[in-house]
Amino acid sequence: MGSPNRRGKRQPMADINITPMVDVMLVLLIIFMVTAPLLVTGVPIDLPDSKAKALKNDEKPIQVSVDATGAVFIDQLAVPAASLPAKLAALRGARQDDARVYVRADRALDYGRVMEIVGEVSAAGFKKVALVSDSRPAPKPQ
Repeated sequence: MGSPNRRGKRQPMADINITPMVDVMLVLLIIFMVTAPLLVTGVPIDLPDSKAKALKNDEKPIQVSVDATGAVFIDQLAVPAASLPAKLAALRGARQDDARVYVRADRALDYGRVMEIVGEVSAAGFKKVALVSDSRPAPKPQ
């Protein structure tokens, strides 16, 4: 017969194995690093600066973008200038009355060209037209 003290002598293990947790965290980090650049897509445009606050978004607005060369895009789809009124009219028919249109234009563009695009959007019947600007502070020249 053994001594009664022999049975209860096993001590609980005090070390915590964190290797599986570190492995999972590293995999999650890699997944986020790979997918983060894919979340930001669009037409590369150098937006002008503004101190205006951002508008609240309830529904995805239509984005009309004009790059530095003057090429026009509707939601990342290139549209020839001649067919812009027809495309906008088709979008107007498919959207509800209070659909918003965001006009994004490169800062290098002539103001007259930007106003032509805004005029086309207004002529298509859209009442909520907004010009998009960059709200980040501009870098100071050195």
